[in-house]
Amino acid sequence: MNATRLTSTVSRGLLVSLALAGLTACGGGGRPASDLAASQVTTIGVNSYLWRAALETVSFAPLLQTDSAGGVIVTDWYTNPENPGERVKLTVSILDQDLRADAVRVAASRQVAQGGTWVDAPVQAATVQKLEGIILTKARDLRRQAVVS
Repeated sequence: MNATRLTSTVSRGLLVSLALAGLTACGGGGRPASDLAASQVTTIGVNSYLWRAALETVSFAPLLQTDSAGGVIVTDWYTNPENPGERVKLTVSILDQDLRADAVRVAASRQVAQGGTWVDAPVQAATVQKLEGIILTKARDLRRQAVVS
């Protein structure tokens, strides 16, 4: 599934947030001592902001498996009604307890219909990168909302 089609299934609000925020907040120096993102580990075992953001981001697809202790979300195959000859399956892994750019990984599988069967097809790297960016942006927004509250 190309980046444009997959992105159209994700809420427009997340895309606007991604466009405005970008990934510039990922880098930089060390964290301040009062960094709340590092302490947002609950009984789920991973960063709660990243976990919630990942669940919200892939909510357009049916969930096949979630493991909050291990930080893994696996969707079932999703077919965009606007393109029934193509389907995608996603695996999101939360890799750290801190809210960091390298703490989330998305893997995508894509298939296209050919002759009545599903055939594996390549996924554009930009699609995976865009989904990771959306998750990170949403997680940062959730964190900001928690700090303000």
